[in-house]
Amino acid sequence: MTPDSMDAVFQALGNAQRRRMLDFVMNHPGCSVGEVAAGFDVSRIAVMRHLTVLEEAGLLISQKRGRVRHLYMNVVPIQMIHDRWSSEYSALWAGKLLDIKYRAEQRAAETGAAAPEPASVTPIQASKRGTKT
Repeated sequence: MTPDSMDAVFQALGNAQRRRMLDFVMNHPGCSVGEVAAGFDVSRIAVMRHLTVLEEAGLLISQKRGRVRHLYMNVVPIQMIHDRWSSEYSALWAGKLLDIKYRAEQRAAETGAAAPEPASVTPIQASKRGTKT
């Protein structure tokens, strides 16, 4: 992944409206531009501009059949960014921690309790033996 293509992904995902549109496409694979536009309180032209940004970033794949463009999410750019900054080892443990987080949130939702607050992480700096810090 080139720096420019990575910038395009971050720019595309940096807009809340585009993230919601991408969520919609992810949950409705093969949906049309009109179906996406119907779910948002902006003009069809604005939706098309947002979808173009997502497509140029490689996050959307569109297939035109007749007069209708069918949209599909492409997770490859997001996976490439993930792979750049995580190792196989850290991804395993991050996945386990996310499982715990999702279970705690689900249990809180089922019981009506407040969702747990994220844990605070304090970095610890190790000192070399025999040196004073």
